Amino acid sequence: MDQSRVEKYLKRHEQRRSERLRNEHITRECYDYVHPARGFGFSGDATFDAATEQTKRARVLSSVSADAAENLTANLVAGATPANAQWFEMDVAGASENDKRWLSDSARFIWENIHASNFDAEVFDAMFDVVAAGYCALYIDQDRDVGGYTFETWPLHQVFPASSKPGGPVDIVERAYQMTAEQAATVYGFKALSERTQDAAMNKPETMVDFVHIIEPRALSVPGALLAKNLPVASIVIEKAAKHPVRESGYHEMPVIVPRWSRLPQSAYATGPVASALPDIRLLNRLRANELSATELAVAGMWIAEDDGVLNPKTIKVGPRKVIVANSVESMKPLLTGADFNVAFTAEERLERAIRKRLLADQLQPQDGPAMTATEVHVRVALIRQLLGPVFGRLQAEFLQPLVVRCFGIAYRAGMLGQAPQGLGGRSFHVKYISPLARSQKLEDVTAVQQYVQAIGLQLPVWPEARDLVDIDEANRIVANGLGVPKSIVPEAKKVQALRDARKQDQQNQQQAMQQQAAQQSMTDAMASRMANAA
Repeated sequence: MDQSRVEKYLKRHEQRRSERLRNEHITRECYDYVHPARGFGFSGDATFDAATEQTKRARVLSSVSADAAENLTANLVAGATPANAQWFEMDVAGASENDKRWLSDSARFIWENIHASNFDAEVFDAMFDVVAAGYCALYIDQDRDVGGYTFETWPLHQVFPASSKPGGPVDIVERAYQMTAEQAATVYGFKALSERTQDAAMNKPETMVDFVHIIEPRALSVPGALLAKNLPVASIVIEKAAKHPVRESGYHEMPVIVPRWSRLPQSAYATGPVASALPDIRLLNRLRANELSATELAVAGMWIAEDDGVLNPKTIKVGPRKVIVANSVESMKPLLTGADFNVAFTAEERLERAIRKRLLADQLQPQDGPAMTATEVHVRVALIRQLLGPVFGRLQAEFLQPLVVRCFGIAYRAGMLGQAPQGLGGRSFHVKYISPLARSQKLEDVTAVQQYVQAIGLQLPVWPEARDLVDIDEANRIVANGLGVPKSIVPEAKKVQALRDARKQDQQNQQQAMQQQAAQQSMTDAMASRMANAA
């Protein structure tokens, strides 16, 4: 790579760093209130330890926002990517039975290996970043040591996302990070480093070195390329201080997915629900601070003293087992604070409810009581659909779709899925989501079908022809699909028709046999009657 390209990349990186500065103060404040450790780096911290975290946590006087953010994150993870149930399928239009079987087996294999990896640990951190900052960066690759997938949630202070198309999804990610010279020599190879870093690796191995990793679509790529430099997604690592290219390679698919909660206009960045609740969080924190001050006054009391030559208010200390020398008992008196805790408690409760509402914690609370009835379950699922449906639509496009595509590519190239059937050669699949949130979006169709069929059923005595307006088979399939019924117990239309034809043929055969039996019985009865008459 020539030096002009390196300087171009570094100049563009500085421009994107300046662009992010406009939003950093909000992101940093959101993290300070819900998870100070994950916001490390936005304030320019060189180091972050337990003492620093405790100092930041001590400034937060209410845990309501942190609890609500964790609750929302848990609901997002459980609703979108549950570990105990397969949450996606793969489909190709017009696929044969053999093709569908291979796609189904592949989807099952990918799902099992996703959750056999460190995905469940990393996805919670990633979704927490989405709730707090509005976006996250999840890196997906093959585990070179033990096989399978490996996931890594990149710290957001290192990540600078961008889009190659105005208003499009994030397909350019730049990461600024540090490692020691010794680590750099191990990861990238000693000869790939600049002379300055090579010298540091030999003489001062703990010297920190700044790197910039750029991942973006490659303008010219070769389909099915064997060389990494010809793959569709470019990967370039540069030593920042030395302006030295360290490694140029590539990926078959975008390895970093950056889902967003609510995208900012004319920007690749986003805001999350914590930013929406930030005014109430600030106000609640100030109210708690005033409440603590008033509590201290209420416990210790406030006094008024007269400087009468015997009692010196500047040196007096009030406390247990102390004797205060005064000219008279009127020289020192308790003073009413005028504080009203009822007002503070009322305002505090109102702000806590507002924060929980913003973060959906008031409506997505875990159910600890007795088992819910079917009606209660339906109402709760409808509520989740209403609250998280729009967000889940964006997560499908920017999180789940690229996640499955990337994992499929890794598994297929590793030969873990076997050879695809010839009918699927050169065709693209689309991902169908069967997670609880995805199914909840289909429940409107289920409810509509059930209500319509019920209404038609009530009208049958008056209008029997109303049944002709309902395709019962299709209605049943919509209900089964919306409820997540396994497809293995819902046969295809051709199989159903074959069963019905066979049943109809059996009925016809039985009718013919009964008719023949009846005819023979009639002939037997007739002959017996003639013989009786002849006798």
